[in-house]
Amino acid sequence: MISRQDKNAARKKRHLRVRKRLEGNAARPRLNVFRSQKHIYAQVIDDILGNTLVAASSLDMSGEGKKTFGNKEAARQVGELIARKAIEKGISEVVFDRGGYLYHGRVKELAEGAREAGLKF
Repeated sequence: MISRQDKNAARKKRHLRVRKRLEGNAARPRLNVFRSQKHIYAQVIDDILGNTLVAASSLDMSGEGKKTFGNKEAARQVGELIARKAIEKGISEVVFDRGGYLYHGRVKELAEGAREAGLKF
């Protein structure tokens, strides 16, 4: 019998490999991305203190009358939203943590949206 590969377990292993090299501090916090089937989430985290400084998700845009939240357009808007919130808190530079996902599709759109809104990676 052939067993199915657990995609989320493989993603978590990739994320741990990436996290060995990345660390967010007060000067350059970490911009973490989590992607689910319906939504996309982003957090700006100071790893030294263990605090989430800023958070945004496609759930924040639910009041705007949108029906789809898991597409590239929504991901770009979440990137712009997280960048605006971070800049308001005085954060202009971050380290991008793609969370074990490929830099493609929704993750790429979130990163490009954040860059366009003024966040530096």
